Amino acid sequence: MERPSDYSDALDEARATGDAAFLWIGLHEPTEAEFNLVTSEFGLHPLAVEDALHAHQRPKLEVYADSLFLVLKPVSYDQDTATLSAGELMLFVGDSFVVTVRHGEANPLGAVRERLELEPEVLKHGPTAVMYAISDAIVDQYMEVAADLHVSLDGLEEDVFSPEAQAARDTAGRIYNFKRQVLGFRRATGPLSEPLERLMRPGLPFVHEEASPFFRDVSDHLTRVNEQVDGLDRLLSDILNANLAQMSVRQNDNMRKISAWAAMFAVPTAIAGIYGMNFEHMPELHWVWAYPAVLAVIVTACLLLFRVFKRRGWL
Repeated sequence: MERPSDYSDALDEARATGDAAFLWIGLHEPTEAEFNLVTSEFGLHPLAVEDALHAHQRPKLEVYADSLFLVLKPVSYDQDTATLSAGELMLFVGDSFVVTVRHGEANPLGAVRERLELEPEVLKHGPTAVMYAISDAIVDQYMEVAADLHVSLDGLEEDVFSPEAQAARDTAGRIYNFKRQVLGFRRATGPLSEPLERLMRPGLPFVHEEASPFFRDVSDHLTRVNEQVDGLDRLLSDILNANLAQMSVRQNDNMRKISAWAAMFAVPTAIAGIYGMNFEHMPELHWVWAYPAVLAVIVTACLLLFRVFKRRGWL
């Protein structure tokens, strides 16, 4: 069978074929010139096209006259470097066509296509099936990232409370860095709830009337992810507060030790200061045993102070 020569012919053929036939165009970080052809062929709204070209959008769903515009944020997490990477995936869904624009390295689309080819019951819903499958794949990816973050958080918690890490200077920095990763994850998962709720409602243009249960399932998974993100954030706050409390206790211990040693050094300093005033008439100044007696007093006083401070746990 001869393939259509351009997008218009392919779209006309898909519409003429019926039976949920549709055209799927996938683009990766296209330039404005590359996207102009797609824009003119499918009649995409200029505001949505601008968002798709420049990226840096939060998850959202926009309804235009000729298409739906859905923004998703796929994420990936590297446990070795404790780094979260987020991309952007825009979907234009219209009458018998889907246009996906991808920014970043995270790419669930290959697995989505393979899945849809194995699930004809889902694929029969046309472009809505692609929108559902991509949303489901990204939310499943969120669940994996949330599990990896929990594993990393357990390791961080062990490091924070281990005796070897009590004096580590970068502990608070590590906690704040991890909190930034969780915040970046929240920016991807939190705003997606509202678009999925809208996709669940009947009557939305370009969405198959039988798709509501599918998007409800994705929304349930996303709710679970958001609950896990909230739990991660609360645990991080608790760990940070515990670390700050540990730092305060360690500082108090150090101050007690410094104060104890300063008190012990104050005794010989005071005695030496008295006998260093060079007055002619001073008690025991011409006594033969004055020097050893003063040394004995100094040593005895210091030993007594050391014993007192040691007993009280200051040393």
